[in-house]
Amino acid sequence: MNGHSASERPQPLIVGAGPAGIRAAEALVAAGLRPLIVDEAPACGGQIYRQRLVPDGRSTSDLYGSEAEKAKALHRDFAALDGKLDYWPQALLWNLRDGRADIMVAGTSRQVAYDGLVLATGATDRILPIPGWTLPGVFTLGGAQIALKSQGCAIGSKIVFLGSGPLLYLVAWQYMKAGAKIVAVLDTAPFAAKFNLLRGLPLFPAIVLRGMRMTAELKLGGVALHYGVADVRIEGKNAVEAIAWRQDGMEHRLACDGIGYGLALRSETQAADLAGCRFTFNPRDRTALPERDAAGRTSVPGVYLAGDGAGIAGADAAERAGERVALALLQDRGLPHDAGRAAALEAELARIGRFREVLEAAFPFPAHWIQDIADATTLCRCEEVTAGEVRAAISRFGVHELNRLKAVSRIGMGRCQGRVCGAAAAELLAHETGFGIDAVGRLRSQAPIKPVPLTLALAAQQEAAE
Repeated sequence: MNGHSASERPQPLIVGAGPAGIRAAEALVAAGLRPLIVDEAPACGGQIYRQRLVPDGRSTSDLYGSEAEKAKALHRDFAALDGKLDYWPQALLWNLRDGRADIMVAGTSRQVAYDGLVLATGATDRILPIPGWTLPGVFTLGGAQIALKSQGCAIGSKIVFLGSGPLLYLVAWQYMKAGAKIVAVLDTAPFAAKFNLLRGLPLFPAIVLRGMRMTAELKLGGVALHYGVADVRIEGKNAVEAIAWRQDGMEHRLACDGIGYGLALRSETQAADLAGCRFTFNPRDRTALPERDAAGRTSVPGVYLAGDGAGIAGADAAERAGERVALALLQDRGLPHDAGRAAALEAELARIGRFREVLEAAFPFPAHWIQDIADATTLCRCEEVTAGEVRAAISRFGVHELNRLKAVSRIGMGRCQGRVCGAAAAELLAHETGFGIDAVGRLRSQAPIKPVPLTLALAAQQEAAE
């Protein structure tokens, strides 16, 4: 599936070969178009349906559990598109401008003109810094999942999973089923919050019951479940040795050598920013997200959003949103499209959106943690900026806006450009100033949105100037 289309007209460009990108490509191909789909991974599937790097004897059921049939269908349907689209795996989109995309592939940067842009960029883990979070042996939940799925290895021999959100329990369950030793799951939300899941039964009973079954199996497997954990610290000299926390006024400590940590997910929106999309603050996700209508159209004509990169909703929603934006693209081109199917997809996405509200109530983000972050705790690991240094910069310069804080403290200036530290920086700025999280702004994205060799960036810049 490698190479350019022979068509002289620029292709639709799809960024991301996860559930949203694959379903968008499938719908466009069915309509007679030949899209180009680029993805950073070596094989399709996205994070949730990520494929192993080499055959290792594990079955599809071993890898994906209850989602195995969905994974097989997605991989199979994408394989069926061979020869009908152009596919660049291990390709990094690092810039967008004037209807063109700069993409690093096979060590070189290629510039692609596109006619219609579908951004299916997915999500990453959201975290708040805690003492010891930069020690070797601490992984995000997504990173722990990648290690298990792609490489068939565990992140330790005595593992603790910490945080909030459905992914916390899913990854712990996957590790247990793979034979890893899980000593505890530490949930930042109180146990009472889980009763909100009952409101989700009329919407998606199978999902709620599956989650309950996973929790029960963790308990039966000897995994200790703790709720409402606070004041968490990770201990160790050169690597993780233990984790300590407070719960119901009592101190707890467990020896461990691997920790998976995450507080739900945050959308990857840098590409949408470079594309010029207008953003609006989303209270549920506690961040600014690109504006889009029910079909996935953004404020920029010809640019569409689908999947978790437009707001966290999960893999099922991503598949439906990918197909829906493809239908919107066809409609906007004046090509035949199924309006009835479009309406049905929007209705299903709205139902999933209501379920997301239930999950948010069951797994709330611990925003109160930010006030207890010790000054010595590293906030931005790229630039080695501590919470105390950020607080001092806010006080000294009277900072009220996130990009100004970046300028005076270097927060978010490193390799990740704030993807890791940005949420924490915004929470800390809001707390220190007394402003709402919606009022402190968002970090503006700049090319390259992910690290590329300087020679490639300079060459692309010179080509654009000519």
